Formats: sequence, C-alpha cells, structure tokens
Amino acid sequence: MINTERLRRFLEAKSTTRFILGVILFNAVLLGMETSQTIMGHFGPAILFLDNLCLTIFTVEIALKLAAYRLSFAKSGWNLFDLAIVVVSLVPVGQGFTVLRALRILRLLRVISVSPSLRKVVEGFVAALPGMGSVVILMSMIFYISAVMATKLFGIAKPEFFGTLGASAYSLFQIMTLESWSMGIVRPVMAVQPYAWVFFVPFILITTFSIVNLLVGLIVNSMQDVSNRSAVDETTHHRDEVLVRLTKIEDALSKLSRADRSLGK
Repeated sequence: MINTERLRRFLEAKSTTRFILGVILFNAVLLGMETSQTIMGHFGPAILFLDNLCLTIFTVEIALKLAAYRLSFAKSGWNLFDLAIVVVSLVPVGQGFTVLRALRILRLLRVISVSPSLRKVVEGFVAALPGMGSVVILMSMIFYISAVMATKLFGIAKPEFFGTLGASAYSLFQIMTLESWSMGIVRPVMAVQPYAWVFFVPFILITTFSIVNLLVGLIVNSMQDVSNRSAVDETTHHRDEVLVRLTKIEDALSKLSRADRSLGK
C-alpha cells in the first residue's frame, strides 16, 4: 500500500524540487549540444544516453505524482503542463518526426512549473489576458486605420513600404517597435513628402508610448495581484497548520486530564 502522504511530502520537498530543476537544466544543455555535429561526432552515444536518462527521471516523477495525487493531479494546470511535455518527449522520433525532435527542448519550460517565482510571472500574464484583449482590439483598430491611411498617402511614393495594405501594416509595426523607423522608413518617405512626419509622429506617440505601455501596466498589475493572493494563501495555510497543531495539543491535554482524573479515582 502506497503511503500517499509521505510520497507527497517527498515530491514537495525542497531537495526533490532542486534535483528536478538541476535535471531540467542539465537536459537543456544536452539538447543544445545535440545541435553541434562536432560534439555529436565525438560524444553522440553518451549524450543520447544521458538524454534518455533525464527523460526516464521525468517519467518516473510524473508517475509518482499520479500515484500521490491521483484524481487531484488533474486539478493543477502545472501538473498537466508537465505531463504534456513528458508525453511529447516520449513520442518516437524518427525521420518523420523531425518537428517532435525539435520540440524536446520544451522540457526546459518545466523550469516554470518547478520555480514558484516563475509560476507567479506566468500566472500574472495569464490573469492579464482578459484585460489585454480590449487593448489588443483597440490597437488592431488603430493599426487598420493607420495602414489604410498610409497606403493611400504614401503608397505611390514608397510602394516597397506602403504599396499594399499588408506592406503598410508591416511597416507600421516596424515603426512601432522603433527598429530603424527613422532612417529606414520615415526619412526616405519625407524625402518625397516632407510633411509625412505629421502622420508618423502621432502614430508612434499613440502606439509605442501609450498603448504598449498600457499593456505593460496591465501585466504588472496582474502580477502584483497574483503575488498578493499568493501571500494571503500562504498566510492562510500557515494559520490552518497552527490551528491543527493547537487542536492536537488540546486533544492530548484533554486525554492527560482524563487520565489523571481516572487515576485519582
């Protein structure tokens, strides 16, 4: 009979977590070494053996979690994430599975499920998605309007940048990221149409310095909320542990009191 409580304590122990984290990082290094033909020519069999050993450790860990948590295993999204990564890694990789072989590097993402701080970052990002949806819709509208205007205004002067709606959208995206926007796109356009800056400068102010920073603010706020909830949950967990211990002490004292009274009689 498996002692699930002891198994859970073993899986949740810091030493186990650190060991799994070390295996993940070591496996990521091995997968990087597999991309070098020179290294594989000298140490190929050893690297493949160690890679399979790491996969075996991950598989055993998942099996132990399934045995320890059973049906509650599926309640944690991080457990399902780990299971999906291991299942992808277990698929046979032949010539017809080149993509799956490349996907093995996804094992490195398991660092997120092992590290609490990284989990908070991802949970904060996921929590920000509903709010980000409205901002993305607003940005899409601005991009579409701007792309149509840019195509009509600058399509004839610079067809390589604004000749079509798609080319205009891509050029505007490059301008929003501030990557070679001035010397690469805007100044060549201004050489033909000197007042083109009247269009581009407000576009940068609206998209780069307003909407993008709004997205960053939403993500930061969501991460702060997740951190606060985690702190509250941790405090509640400690309080419950203290209450359980106090209850056990009270029960023990009650038993001792009854034993003293029985001896007195």
